[in-house]
Amino acid sequence: MDKIEIRDLEIFANHGVFPEETALGQKFVVSATMYTETRPAGITDDLSASINYGEVSHMITDFLQKNTYKLLEAAVENLAEMLLLSLPLLKKITLRIEKPWAPVGLPLKTVAVEITRGWHTAFIAFGSNMGDKKKYLDNAIQGLRDMKEIVVEKVSEYLATEPYGGVEQDEFLNGVLKVRTLLSPDELLDRLHVLEQAAGRKRIIHWGPRTLDLDILFYDNEVIDTEVLHVPHIDMENRDFVLKPMVEVAPYFRHPVLNLTMEQLLKELEEKN
Repeated sequence: MDKIEIRDLEIFANHGVFPEETALGQKFVVSATMYTETRPAGITDDLSASINYGEVSHMITDFLQKNTYKLLEAAVENLAEMLLLSLPLLKKITLRIEKPWAPVGLPLKTVAVEITRGWHTAFIAFGSNMGDKKKYLDNAIQGLRDMKEIVVEKVSEYLATEPYGGVEQDEFLNGVLKVRTLLSPDELLDRLHVLEQAAGRKRIIHWGPRTLDLDILFYDNEVIDTEVLHVPHIDMENRDFVLKPMVEVAPYFRHPVLNLTMEQLLKELEEKN
């Protein structure tokens, strides 16, 4: 991605652990590297096709002067989120806040916190086979739409499928959605669990009936294996009720481990069966 930079923007604001810092204020120095695509603006010479660094400088100043945080970590995290949510052309940002007058009682030039944050692409499988299945799925998707850190980009058609895993139960409604998110994989998983709990999900029987099931299939091209999260989702290549809606929303997305597209995986599964 291309970059637009703001370096050493000086702002007088009120952040700090000590009462005198928040009461009297002090100087902070902010630098931002904004990742975007500058080619449209470069070809058209049209400012609306790019990120206006002048406007962004005022946004940073206003935000840090109107809000007060004890920690630089909180200031830089919330500032990055505000910019990513406010600027449609901003894909990722590296943000640094320096505190040259930090009260540590020792001679130093500055202290600083620097982070990089950005939008991620995730695919989420959803399913229900209890009660009003469609309503459970509709409510879950709306719940995701209501989260500021998530943008729902595509939702597959609902697919009626037979249960998987050998447990006798009612048929499922299944599907897949594509989102952009500022959340980390663990944070996204936590949000999905909140939605499941709101739908009365009870984890009693493995592969058993459920009011709502939400699983992260992919998160960018990451491979994640922890005690609570496995991405890409285990065994998805053998589940047509996952592959069919994946082909609907992202047929050419390539599995980062198997190195096959969703179309190729579905074709292989159909030939196997």
